[in-house]
Amino acid sequence: MPGPAVVVAESYTRSPAGPYLAFAVAEPARHGGRVGLCFTTVAVNSPEVRVAGRQGWGIPAELGNLGWSSRAGERELVWLERGISIVGRSHRLAWPAIVPMRSLQHRDDGPVVAGGWLWGLVHRAHVEISVDDEDPLIWLAGRHAGASVSGLRVLMRPARHADVPLPVPILGRPQAAPPVPAESSAQT
Repeated sequence: MPGPAVVVAESYTRSPAGPYLAFAVAEPARHGGRVGLCFTTVAVNSPEVRVAGRQGWGIPAELGNLGWSSRAGERELVWLERGISIVGRSHRLAWPAIVPMRSLQHRDDGPVVAGGWLWGLVHRAHVEISVDDEDPLIWLAGRHAGASVSGLRVLMRPARHADVPLPVPILGRPQAAPPVPAESSAQT
């Protein structure tokens, strides 16, 4: 599906899996009538976060040697193995924001969808992405408009199979979700 990609450089000081750094590229995707973002490239520096992302939401995370630096209005994430650097220079003016999110991924047991919310204090930023000439992500290189988010909070619902329709409320009463058929070819 055409549209702009989202590039994310994250430094979490607290999470259920502990502190970690992450680099991610999410591209617009569609599954049936559902539109969302599909994370196509993800690197994290924590094995626990890698496993949780793969099992829970189908995120194709790999372990990477990531570095983070933060100094007066500037943040930088470096993925050493790939030669990728993301530098964000934020403006002083900030505003609170809450943003809905839908992730469409392909897990071992089929396509899944996960919805959630992101919220924090948003600063407008200029982002410079450097990528080695031979890297497949060279199309990300250059200067971009972006945002820097302080105090980011993420609430993601558990992923569910994308073929299961959402329950639709009728007269204020939710309908029961249809049962999920058993998968006889599931691998463990």
